[in-house]
Amino acid sequence: MILGLIPARGGSKGVPNKNIRMIYGKPLIVWTIERALQSDLIDEVIVSTDSEEIAAVAKENGVRVMMRPAELATDTASTQDVMYYTLCKEPADILVLLQPTSPCRSEGLIDECIREFIENDYDSLATGFMCDYKEYGSNTLPRQQIKGFFYDDGNVYVIKADQILQGDRYGKKIGHKLINRYENAEIDDMYDFWLLEKILEKQQTEGLE
Repeated sequence: MILGLIPARGGSKGVPNKNIRMIYGKPLIVWTIERALQSDLIDEVIVSTDSEEIAAVAKENGVRVMMRPAELATDTASTQDVMYYTLCKEPADILVLLQPTSPCRSEGLIDECIREFIENDYDSLATGFMCDYKEYGSNTLPRQQIKGFFYDDGNVYVIKADQILQGDRYGKKIGHKLINRYENAEIDDMYDFWLLEKILEKQQTEGLE
């Protein structure tokens, strides 16, 4: 059983009603719901939320909703806690975490991640990019010589479910999935909304893949 989980808390200080705010003609969360439903490998898709408004949008777009308790809807509640709670209610073998703040996934990306996860027997896999950022004044090397490190972008995570239930999100064998730069974009504030709307427009009209 492969479970797709879309966590969507109602409260957002940076952008009010962020998860259902319209972006390029759709509520933000719908972009993630549609990609999740397009997956050939995910057996069930659930939206976890504390918001009746988000729940209504999710149901209108064909996915199940799991209302979460108040303690999992605070600023201090972790994604790990939400995943654990969901799996206690909905047992699965593999959990695919899809954050609604990353709407620019290319078609087929989710299944690519799942296949790579299974084929390599990873404990967890994350999409992301190689980051070579250094604090100003702390680096003496030319940018091209900075080795950098893999940074997860919040787009797709594939994790063994029993591992999450044991309190371990990452495991020992971790997969890194490098994806297109435009897919790395995620929304935290209004600047991101303006930027990602342009990316989505270009993706939809010109077929960026």
